[in-house]
Amino acid sequence: MSALRPHVLIVHAHPEPGSFSSSQATVAAKALLGAGCTVDTLDLHDDRWQPVLARAEFPATDGPFKPQAEQMRAAADGTLDPLVREHLDRLLGADLLVLSFPLWWFSVPAILKGWIDRVFVMGAVFGGEHGLFGEAALTGRDAVLLVTTGGPREAFEEGGAFGPMDDFLFHLRRGVLEFVGYRPLDPVVTYGPARMDEPAREAALAAVHEKFTAMAEAVSENVVRSHQSVRTVVPNRS
Repeated sequence: MSALRPHVLIVHAHPEPGSFSSSQATVAAKALLGAGCTVDTLDLHDDRWQPVLARAEFPATDGPFKPQAEQMRAAADGTLDPLVREHLDRLLGADLLVLSFPLWWFSVPAILKGWIDRVFVMGAVFGGEHGLFGEAALTGRDAVLLVTTGGPREAFEEGGAFGPMDDFLFHLRRGVLEFVGYRPLDPVVTYGPARMDEPAREAALAAVHEKFTAMAEAVSENVVRSHQSVRTVVPNRS
């Protein structure tokens, strides 16, 4: 955060730069920049992110490998993988996290799940000296899911072929974002862009732009509130 100017981290997880998912991530970034935010984008495929939380990235230990225990130890000892440490610092520096992805098998692509596994480090964003939910390290920050689907909107409604979209996103909103302290904002979902003609795609991208412009204002207000809540006025006792 700089002079109360909201800072945004967009983590994007689509392998095709020309996809609608990639286009709407770009539009979201432009909207946020235009509304006065600073924006940092991680394109996981472009960066060739390795999603596997592997034993090899931690110092050798006797006994069974316990990933979260090793994360806590590495966070405390300063021995996290350098790239994980870099991404963690970028995460901790953001007032708004945007997870941008296509809905694959009604969840996030493996590369994004692996980013969460490796970067949401126990002992750095939750657990250890941090608690869970309202006591976690990212309490007071905002987060939003920016999603595309293969199926049409009506398939994700109550009584539709798949069921309500909120049901599919609950594990992400509650089990990931709220778990580490974020305030999840309403998800931004474009349904079935592959089925759209060009005018419909342009209209959908315009809707994304409008939603993120409005979102920037809400995030700015949250940043101001958070800043005011941590200010401490010490009375003059002389």
